[in-house]
Amino acid sequence: MARTSLQTLAAEEEACQRCPLYRDATQAVPGEGAASADLMLVGEQPGDLEDIEGKPFVGPAGRVLDHALDEAGIKRAKTFVTNAVKHFKFEPRGKKRLHKRPNAYEIERCKWWLDKELAVVKPKLILALGATAARSITGKPVRISSIRGEVVADGTNALMVTVHPSSLLRAHRDDRYAEHYALFLKDLKSANRFLASH
Repeated sequence: MARTSLQTLAAEEEACQRCPLYRDATQAVPGEGAASADLMLVGEQPGDLEDIEGKPFVGPAGRVLDHALDEAGIKRAKTFVTNAVKHFKFEPRGKKRLHKRPNAYEIERCKWWLDKELAVVKPKLILALGATAARSITGKPVRISSIRGEVVADGTNALMVTVHPSSLLRAHRDDRYAEHYALFLKDLKSANRFLASH
């Protein structure tokens, strides 16, 4: 039943025209994973590779996420992974497509789909990866540093906020990757402990 619902939802997302982002994206990128996952990971939006392949977190940030999940003892196949915004927002730069952050209107228009995914999956814990995901879930701007790594109640859902794994890739530039990765891993382990005790 839930599996069919997620498949139906994915088809509906592909036909979505709730905001203008569908016009330039290759396709919508629906969430994927276990239909009754205890943990739902919510990112910002698809990147270039995700837009091409139609799957969430398959690019460089996805590789960082997969590695950290593995180290934290969380099997990705038992989670549900999605994004706050389902279409890739970008700026053409020569042959490249550079990521552009979704605005408040785009986040709000796409929350419709995230709410539907939440209703189907019913996770015990939502892990918001970054400020856009946190804003979508809470309905307001969130400073990650103020609640990072804590489990807070958001209506009927337990919510934890951490950074987006793409921020770890940027940390390579200032040689602080190990430090940032260790903090991200700590957050994932905290999420895993919460799930083990609930």
